[in-house]
Amino acid sequence: MEQRLKLAPHMIQSMEILQLPILALQERIEQELNSNPVLEMDEPAADEQAEAVEKQTGDDISEDVNEKDLVVDTDNNKTEDFERLSSLGDDFHDFRDYMAGPYCARVRSDEPDRKLEALKNAAAPPLSLHEQLTEQWRFVDAERPVKEAGNMIIDYIDDRGYLTVRLEQLHNKDKNDFALDDLKDALELVQQLEPTGVGARDLRDCLLIQMAQGSDDMSFETRLIAENMDALLENRLPDIAKKMHCSIEEVNRAIERMSKLDTSPGLQIGRDRNHPITADVIVAESEDSDEYTVRLADSNLPSLRVSDYYAKMAKDTGVGDKTKQFLQNNIRSAQWIIDAIEQRKNTLLRVTRAVVKYQKDFFDKGPLYLRPLPMSKVADEVGVHLATVSRAVAGKYMQCSSGVLPLRKFFSGGMEDANGQARSWEAIRAKLQQIIDAENKAQPLSDDQIRKKLAEAGIENLARRTVAKYRKLLNIPAARFRKKY
Repeated sequence: MEQRLKLAPHMIQSMEILQLPILALQERIEQELNSNPVLEMDEPAADEQAEAVEKQTGDDISEDVNEKDLVVDTDNNKTEDFERLSSLGDDFHDFRDYMAGPYCARVRSDEPDRKLEALKNAAAPPLSLHEQLTEQWRFVDAERPVKEAGNMIIDYIDDRGYLTVRLEQLHNKDKNDFALDDLKDALELVQQLEPTGVGARDLRDCLLIQMAQGSDDMSFETRLIAENMDALLENRLPDIAKKMHCSIEEVNRAIERMSKLDTSPGLQIGRDRNHPITADVIVAESEDSDEYTVRLADSNLPSLRVSDYYAKMAKDTGVGDKTKQFLQNNIRSAQWIIDAIEQRKNTLLRVTRAVVKYQKDFFDKGPLYLRPLPMSKVADEVGVHLATVSRAVAGKYMQCSSGVLPLRKFFSGGMEDANGQARSWEAIRAKLQQIIDAENKAQPLSDDQIRKKLAEAGIENLARRTVAKYRKLLNIPAARFRKKY
């Protein structure tokens, strides 16, 4: 005998539901509705319609059909009797649809198919860069060896639009039907395709192609890139001005004009990889007090319930054992998913309220006042396990006065400043960004000078390498690259 920790299926499902963001949860609910026949959306309009049908079928049909006999009078013109027959057919269809429960949902031929309409309205997937270049290359007029060489070159162009291999590597005299000169001719033609700058072998080549094909006169910029690319990347503008016999102002104006060029032209084409972000919780300032209200952004989530029709069928003694077992399993699964969604809502709401309670200074004063907050502290406050808090905030976003922020942003370590105030690492990075934004760009601060500025603000005991690490995390270049001439 041995003791073993084993999770029940509904516990695993509950953890999965808790970890899902709002958009993924909507997709999961759609899958459950399609796969589980006993799970349905709780729509008040449908309930009212069912009550109306029930009232009609219970009163009208009982009165018109059961209590009054149908007698066809041969002596009269039989108009009234045939009207009764016609109305009997209408009432019978209503009664049959009501008694059939969910099976009554027949789609009329004149009603639009919502799924089909959604498929028709969905945008077609965009062509990739390779597909668009191949399509353009088909219309290029060139000899057969050049055309084949161009097809091979396009195969080696990456997503950014750069040719990632040397032409000598593409040439194999034993296997290919084209020569090295054909590859060179094909590359010149490929570089004339759209988007402008595609087929370049490096950044210098990419900028030169765009300036050569542009409509503006950029002869000075072309010379600047062709002769001083390395010095330009190192921000050695005085050396460039001296070498080109011009002023630093002219070099700065050229850099300003070149800033409109695209260093990754291939990214203009292809699939949009930016996933939409939807807030899971909304934090707003209360109108009655200085406190904050927290609510879930789940208005688009459908309300679920177990079908009454199938629930009654599962208890019916006249239903076969296999059918009853099938219904009971699906009812149990439907109840689990409903409970898991409800538990997700309660847990996320309680965790967010605890975060707002501990980070009130952040919502009142801004990012510089974000306090260190370990997840264990929120777990103790809410009364759940630490892993539950981690799953609850994973991939979730909060909408507040500072924008749409990830919930994990509010959980970080930190240190105490000289005044004994706790500052999170996020707040220290925000202070570092503030110091760099306020510096004199003609004499930018070094990492050691930034460390001293932070110490003057009360954030002491920070090493220079820590300042450099935070600066890199914020994508801020070193001092010599920030210098403006």
